[in-house]
Amino acid sequence: MFKRVSQVQEVNVELAVVLGRSTLPMQQLLRMGRGAVIPLDAQVNDEVWILANNHPVARGEIQISDERITISVTRAANVYDFMAGGGQ
Repeated sequence: MFKRVSQVQEVNVELAVVLGRSTLPMQQLLRMGRGAVIPLDAQVNDEVWILANNHPVARGEIQISDERITISVTRAANVYDFMAGGGQ
């Protein structure tokens, strides 16, 4: 039993945080250079998506303190909302 738990603890999981989404024509995307601004569909107080291996697992809030950006988990993710484009 303990061997299985230790094996699970050795598995790496890639975490990503999605701040928002945008749809752009390819032509506009190709013209973008360093410093380009991409408008997102998110508002200031919107929850962010937390993904584990590209799979939505939770929602969270951005927190900034002492020049560090952190994410506070607020609730479990609704996979169907994520696939539909991210409604609240």
